[in-house]
Amino acid sequence: MYLETLSLEVILQLVVEHLKLVLGAGLAAFTLALAIGIWVTRPSRKGKWLPRLVSQVLFLGQAVPSLAIIGLVMVVLGTGAPTAIFALALGSLVPMLRNVIAGLSGVSESILDAARGNGMPPSAVLFRVELPLALPAIFAGVRTALVIAIGTAALSSQVGAGGLGSLIFTGMAMFDMPLMLAGAIPTAILAVGADRLLGLVETRLRGKW
Repeated sequence: MYLETLSLEVILQLVVEHLKLVLGAGLAAFTLALAIGIWVTRPSRKGKWLPRLVSQVLFLGQAVPSLAIIGLVMVVLGTGAPTAIFALALGSLVPMLRNVIAGLSGVSESILDAARGNGMPPSAVLFRVELPLALPAIFAGVRTALVIAIGTAALSSQVGAGGLGSLIFTGMAMFDMPLMLAGAIPTAILAVGADRLLGLVETRLRGKW
């Protein structure tokens, strides 16, 4: 694939592939992070060994390179988009889960006691008190994870999942700098644009709550 043969339509198609990988992984990671975070921070487990263990695992998880995660997942699932989405979801899970736990654990006990004192059942306390108050922290984790995932998704082309990484790595293999930049620049624009957009939403959430 040479730069001269590229069209705007091809680049847009690769952008769409790139975003599908990121959004699919982000949705899977967020669902899992929210479920684990809620389970870990229930009153019966606060202050016990489980939250500390999860925090230690997350700390260790941050040290694993993205390329290593993709390689390990590829051994099990083979190549293709599912492998890329699974690997990206694992990488996104760490910042999301860390912030879910931090946000829910940071809700004041006096607020929770007041809600329980008013007769709220545990489910109402969670959905009407804890999650709204933890939302800014949770969203900050989502923002961090998605911006990182946009950059990491470029590696997905190495397992046959497509995306803008196809241009980057083809350009590197051919020593074709313009072709490499044709993939790198849109990737950078997506990352910066997502960071700015999600930053605005996060600011609004912090102001609201």
